[in-house]
Amino acid sequence: MSRRPPAKAVFLNVPFDDAYKPLFEALVFCVTDCAFVPRCALETSDGGHVRVEKLTRIIADCAFGVHDISRTELDKASRLPRSNMPFELGLFLGAKRFGDRRQRRKSTLILERERYRFQQYLSDIAGQDIKAHDDNPVLLIQAVRDWLRDEEPRRPLPSSRVIAERYQRFRLDFPALCQRLRLDPGELTFNDYTWVIRTWLVDNG
Repeated sequence: MSRRPPAKAVFLNVPFDDAYKPLFEALVFCVTDCAFVPRCALETSDGGHVRVEKLTRIIADCAFGVHDISRTELDKASRLPRSNMPFELGLFLGAKRFGDRRQRRKSTLILERERYRFQQYLSDIAGQDIKAHDDNPVLLIQAVRDWLRDEEPRRPLPSSRVIAERYQRFRLDFPALCQRLRLDPGELTFNDYTWVIRTWLVDNG
């Protein structure tokens, strides 16, 4: 029996470093609160899969993709640029351009710190509507919510202000909820974190 991808799956192509964590956690909450399914490379640790194969499998499953290309600075240790996010954006756009009918229906949200900053290093995507978040989780929530709303116009979604307020309440409840679920807040996997969010959403409507 073939595996069915989750409905309304959103591929998250973003940095996973500590500096980006506040944005990443807000992003995962926003996608989930909008009744979509966040997916990313962190969802599985199967050492039997080559990373690019894992990425292409997830990309194939997802009708939607959020791509934050704001972290392309030189690495402090290697002095080389970080190219993972632009590479994964290229995979997603390639699937949309050259894939079958289902793949061609993909929708993409591209995020940057500043709206036109990408023109200095990825001018090939000039002409696409790039949204800026200024490293602010509230602005990121607004961009993601409004994009999902436009893609699903018949689906009612709370406003970005409401989602941001709910996220703040979730953060306040987070330590106690982790304790209730017998989880260490400092050792959560991606799947743990999405479970905590879903549990909170069930409790809070």
